[in-house]
Parts: sequence; C-alpha cells; structure tokens
Amino acid sequence: MFTTGQLIFAGFFVVVFIIAMVYVYRKDLGLHKMHYKGSYKILLGFLAFIALLVIIKIYLKE
Repeated sequence: MFTTGQLIFAGFFVVVFIIAMVYVYRKDLGLHKMHYKGSYKILLGFLAFIALLVIIKIYLKE
C-alpha cells in the first residue's frame, strides 16, 4: 500500500516531531506551571461531563 520511501519518511517524521514536542514542552515548563495552575480540574470536569453523557445514552437506550 505504501512505498518503502513513504514508510521511511513517515517514521522519520514521527521521531523528529516527538523530539521537537518534548524540547518545546521542556523549554516552556516554567510558564506552564505559572499560567496553567489548576487546569487539571477543568480536564476532570470535562471527562465527568463526557461520562455523564455516556451514562445517559446507555440509560435511555434501554
């Protein structure tokens, strides 16, 4: 389905992309800690909302 060159390019791209993301994240780690304090609460609320929607869907399906 894919040529060897395309697979090599995809693998190289993924590796370089992951390395770049780790580098940028570590570079901005101090800013993240300062500006995004407590953002995990938003994530937990969002996940709870999605879980509630799934529960309501299952309940109404029966």
